[in-house]
Amino acid sequence: MRLGLNGCYLPSDMREVTPELCRRVRNDGFSGIFTRFRANDPRETPRHEAERVRTLLAHHGLRMYQATGFWQNLVHPDDSVRAEGSRTLQAALQLAGWLGSRAIDTGPGSMNPRGPWFPHPENWTPVARRQLIKSLKECAPVAQDANVLLSMEGHQLVTLESAEVTAEILDAVDSPWVTCDYDSANWITLKEVYDTTSAVNRHFDVLGARISSCHAKDIWAEDRLSVHLQDGCPGKGTMDFRTVLLRMHQLSPDLPVLPEGCSSDEVPQVVALFRGMAAELGLPIIEE
Repeated sequence: MRLGLNGCYLPSDMREVTPELCRRVRNDGFSGIFTRFRANDPRETPRHEAERVRTLLAHHGLRMYQATGFWQNLVHPDDSVRAEGSRTLQAALQLAGWLGSRAIDTGPGSMNPRGPWFPHPENWTPVARRQLIKSLKECAPVAQDANVLLSMEGHQLVTLESAEVTAEILDAVDSPWVTCDYDSANWITLKEVYDTTSAVNRHFDVLGARISSCHAKDIWAEDRLSVHLQDGCPGKGTMDFRTVLLRMHQLSPDLPVLPEGCSSDEVPQVVALFRGMAAELGLPIIEE
């Protein structure tokens, strides 16, 4: 597997990527990054700014494993709104190509105006699924032209509500450029949180080679009088990361695993956790 830094001390503005930052990423044990660059609108960022980052990362032996899709709504029933989201994602794919990114990670968006990962009953309708398929079919040729995988992340709260639904939608799009970013926590239910091994194995059995990357995030049930599953730093919950790493390796030893949910201060312990598990399982970590 390849181990990538996900967020943490990475800047939100690509103009703040420096040689010192690249050396820190390398020294912390990562061979690449996933950063969202929230400050860099994909429709306004000039190519030379992205290519500067690409050159700098390459000089330090780092890869851009994922860029972001900028939280667009790909499921809106109003086709003009949906099409605007599709255009935003297409611009993000082009920007990711300039960055030399292997992939974009993005979700389908949400009908909830308060956030792209928040629940809304219209997220789970047949209309939302059809709109998402239409959006992804529009974006697939742009992904191919940019040489950037479009990796869709699911969650119980949005249209990609399960591994099964995600597989159906990816199969309907039918493009090798539209894949799944597997987030280990996002589909875990209350009962599954106490047996994540079975859940993870089911997800991989359903999705198989559709998975092109992994956000390795932990999850646990909190002691409250309403259901609350909290996701967060690897090592704090019940996620069976050994099974996650093994199933990712079985798909391809070249796939990136990006720990998620930790703070910058927690990075050393998280790196030690994953490197220790990989060594225990006899799984090589690709460093270049």
